[in-house]
Amino acid sequence: MAYLFDTDAISELWRPRPSPPYLEWVATVHREEQFISAVSVGELYKGAFKSPAKDKYLSIIEAHTLPLFTVLPYDTKVARVYGEIRAMMEIEGKVVADPDLQIGATALCFGLALVTGNIKHFQKIPGLMLEPISRTGPTR
Repeated sequence: MAYLFDTDAISELWRPRPSPPYLEWVATVHREEQFISAVSVGELYKGAFKSPAKDKYLSIIEAHTLPLFTVLPYDTKVARVYGEIRAMMEIEGKVVADPDLQIGATALCFGLALVTGNIKHFQKIPGLMLEPISRTGPTR
């Protein structure tokens, strides 16, 4: 199984004391099965630029995070999946924030399970495989 790591799943790795069960689980996922969306990279950069410790977080992103994950683009193929899901959800009266829907569309487009602690943000997206995490690790 290959995984798309949501922004919160990445930032958990940055904590001074990340969840040991989560770290143990991540260590079992082979490098070639670890992906991150360009949308999440943007969210990480936004957080870094807003932080008083901007240089520290920019360094973590560029030297320690990006080399560990394959970054998947938000391209026209993913945008089409996003548009289809967004239209269907709007017709059904369901709302998901655009960045979350873009990340979900990336996972769907590439056939990946989404690793996230924000289940409520993603559970409305049809067909999306979720790998829920908590401070105690994946919940399965």
